[in-house]
Amino acid sequence: MTQAPTQSGVRLSRRGVERLDLLLLTVEALDLNGGEAMLWTSHQLGLQAQFPNRVELWKRRCHSPLRRITRRDQLDSTDAESLIALVCAMADRLYPMLHQLLSSREPEQLTQQRWELLRERLGDLIEERMNLRRGAVLRLLDPASNAPTHHRLVSTLGLVAGPGGIDRLRAFLLDPTP
Repeated sequence: MTQAPTQSGVRLSRRGVERLDLLLLTVEALDLNGGEAMLWTSHQLGLQAQFPNRVELWKRRCHSPLRRITRRDQLDSTDAESLIALVCAMADRLYPMLHQLLSSREPEQLTQQRWELLRERLGDLIEERMNLRRGAVLRLLDPASNAPTHHRLVSTLGLVAGPGGIDRLRAFLLDPTP
């Protein structure tokens, strides 16, 4: 497992919050019981105070401006660090699946089937939870342009798994480039 979050005072930009929420959605798309697994993992990390139940976890995730229902206030730095630790712990847990998706040694047909299943699940979650009037959300749903984004999300999860993942994810979320 990864470490519990440190109190470094991270303030995520709007883009950072969007990226974090998309990573959490990707985790849910990869794990059929993603919501429950996130809650269980948060308790394993000692984050019961931050996420005592699914509703509190959902409230923290609703700071993304791409959501249908969004919270206008800024994501608290403690909540941001807790979500970062949660994403890294979930990436550790899902690493075998991430490795299969990213591996060039797997049979091409099997890899394509896995990617198609991920695209389908992630698309369903985006349609269900995101504001479909936003251009960024429509681009995420566009089959012609979403493959690189999905690959980037899975690659990011693969990179933040393991030791030092929290620092790598924090750097990725704080990076201002699109």
